[in-house]
Amino acid sequence: MAEVISHEGRIVDITSQFTTVEIVSASACGSCHAKGLCGVSDAVTKVIQIPTTTGNWKEGQIVEVCLKRSMGFKAVWLAYAIPLLLLLAVLLGLYTLGVKELYAGLAGIGAALLYYLILRLFKEKLSNEYSFYIKEKS
Repeated sequence: MAEVISHEGRIVDITSQFTTVEIVSASACGSCHAKGLCGVSDAVTKVIQIPTTTGNWKEGQIVEVCLKRSMGFKAVWLAYAIPLLLLLAVLLGLYTLGVKELYAGLAGIGAALLYYLILRLFKEKLSNEYSFYIKEKS
């Protein structure tokens, strides 16, 4: 298994601080030759700002945006797994204590929202941990 996760992107802007790269995420049928006919395919454009490094980067250049695989797994845990487990724990815990379903469900959603709010407060610290880098397309 590769140690890095990489996606192809195109440099759209370069400043002294950040290099902005545009990544197009296509669905599974994005490479199908009949995608224009069925209308089911979808593609989402994502823009990532990466600290500018030394190199011969040019606007419009096709590059690979990379991130350590371990950071990708950590992101999945922080964004999806922990809030789901928190929601279920609060929901089932309160329901077991005899709280009505509606209130237990609302408390579970509230706990997940509180978790995301706390995560938002630590956004700056987390963004320093997740360092993307670019390399030339091979």
